[in-house]
Amino acid sequence: MKKLTGLFVLLTILLVSCKKDILDIDPLDRVAENAVWADENLIKAYHTELYNGIPHGFHLHMYSKYADEAYNTAPTWSGAGLFALNTFDAENITSAGGGDFWGSYMYYWNRGYQYIRKVNVLLEKMADANSLAFNDKPRIVAEAKFLRAFIYFNLIERYGGVPIVTKSYNLGDTATFKRATFDECVAFIDKDLTEAIPGLPARYLSGEANYGRATQDACLALRSRVFLYAASPLFNTTNDKQKWQKAADAAAALFTKGYSLYPDYRKLFILTSGAAQDEYIFCRNFTTTNGHQAPMNNLGRRYGAYGGWWASNGPSQNFVDDYDMKNGEPAFTWAGNVQTVNPASGYDASHPYWNRDPRFEASIIHDSSTYHGDLFEMWVASVGDKWGFDSYKQSSDNPRTGYIIKKFMPEADVPLNWQTFYTNPWPHFRLAEMYLNYAEAKFELGDEAACREYISKVRQRAGMPDIPATVTGENLRQRLYNERRIELAFESHRFFDIRRWKIGSIIENRPVRGMNIIKDLTTKVTTYTPVSLLVKNPWHEKMNLLPIESAEIRRNPELSQTKDW
Repeated sequence: MKKLTGLFVLLTILLVSCKKDILDIDPLDRVAENAVWADENLIKAYHTELYNGIPHGFHLHMYSKYADEAYNTAPTWSGAGLFALNTFDAENITSAGGGDFWGSYMYYWNRGYQYIRKVNVLLEKMADANSLAFNDKPRIVAEAKFLRAFIYFNLIERYGGVPIVTKSYNLGDTATFKRATFDECVAFIDKDLTEAIPGLPARYLSGEANYGRATQDACLALRSRVFLYAASPLFNTTNDKQKWQKAADAAAALFTKGYSLYPDYRKLFILTSGAAQDEYIFCRNFTTTNGHQAPMNNLGRRYGAYGGWWASNGPSQNFVDDYDMKNGEPAFTWAGNVQTVNPASGYDASHPYWNRDPRFEASIIHDSSTYHGDLFEMWVASVGDKWGFDSYKQSSDNPRTGYIIKKFMPEADVPLNWQTFYTNPWPHFRLAEMYLNYAEAKFELGDEAACREYISKVRQRAGMPDIPATVTGENLRQRLYNERRIELAFESHRFFDIRRWKIGSIIENRPVRGMNIIKDLTTKVTTYTPVSLLVKNPWHEKMNLLPIESAEIRRNPELSQTKDW
């Protein structure tokens, strides 16, 4: 047992209870604790704020800058820079904390436990026999349990097993905080979800007042993702097939709930919050007064944007190469780190953007793209000091890779400026992910036909051919992995998929590449040559999970460090 110090002081800073005496005067600069729990509206405001504990991908640069989806040129001391070079460790990992440019809450330890305490406080107050009675109380409690489950998932995907804290503590309290096992954390998450489901509606339809709040279906979707991770190689070291079966069943539970794939992949991600569609199972909503500025953090200087600052959100050539050709064939094949053009694909190096999977044009702005009525020119002249307006030569805020994120970016009827707050929602869970979760679980269970069927369902929406029956075994696994990479691009999956699949030794040891685009101003011929932009430091298996800040370990000696850190 030890006095609360360090991180766990963060679990005590809100709503500390004190014995009332003559000096215990209600504060004048904030709402007092006793007022919060005696007022239905204040309780609901406290509860709604708990949703901020769930990171979303519009925290400036999303998670693309941490994986091989994008090239990152941010300073090496920053959170983004540390992951770009594989130089993060227990001493500097907090640079990747916070929701600002540098962090995107990749180091989530502090924030996660801050919000766990907030949830625990609410649950304790609502369970008090003397607590205020009101009609929405069961729903408030159920949503809080869903949110605690989601927070714990964000912790375990980063750190593995973590301490399970189910009560709030005050300054000076004594407590022991030890890591639970990963499986114990999964069981705890599942318990919270099971208890939450009866108190929630099945779903909210787009446009309803409570759309974006937790539902029974959101619980099922979170369970699907949790069970998929629990079955994956990083955590399922014995390849227990029962875990894969649980993952398959959890995903399939959503197939009869009335959801469907939105017919237009491009438009799906630019619909405003509440717009009618049946693909999103749970999302983060935004309004014009509480919006985001993702477009201005992704675009280049053409619109006075920052291209991700230092162009650190420019999609990589690695990512672009993984889009299939329109005939359904991969443009390239890999043997280790050796990439070869697939002759069956019809890929033409002189016209690298022709005849690609339609999701490429929906997700990426490239040289010769037209966006917002403007022709994008990323080229540099073969002779002389001339370049296109969107070339990295024009501004260091134009991505060096030669690509700009288009996914989530508005069409021409929506202005691009810093005065606009954008309201397209962040998709935490959508049906396409559930299809791919199911496909992966069925593959690992030996049902390759079902795997191909559900990959193909996702591809059909984009107008892509089905996966042929001749694609089997390891080839099918690679097509499955790549389908998640393409379909879920920039949605905060890739970083964690690489780790749970334990393929970092392959992916993270490949250089991050861009495209050299050279234009002959006399002949008007443009040539495209991939170029290595960043060679990462060697990958180590311990990087599959994040370390806990070393100072936190020193403050809490009963808390063990992440394995091998």
